[in-house]
Amino acid sequence: MPTVAFTTVLQRFLPAPDMRVAGATVREALDAVFAAHPALRGYVLDDQGAVRRHVIVYVNGVPARDRTRLTDRVGPADEIYVFQALTGG
Repeated sequence: MPTVAFTTVLQRFLPAPDMRVAGATVREALDAVFAAHPALRGYVLDDQGAVRRHVIVYVNGVPARDRTRLTDRVGPADEIYVFQALTGG
């Protein structure tokens, strides 16, 4: 089962614990996390279900290619990282 981890920036606003979840794609893994923590969905995905512009998802340190449908394949030992971009001046 892949592990999904969120940055501490996101954890400041919502509970976002690292979770081992079932799923063969990034979408399936994230959906499993959102089932347990529904409020996270709005921070990570837009109204169309795509990754928000200010968020990036990595699989084993490589940016996910499909930001719209999240079809990147994941294996049981893979790590999915969800980062929220920081802005400011």
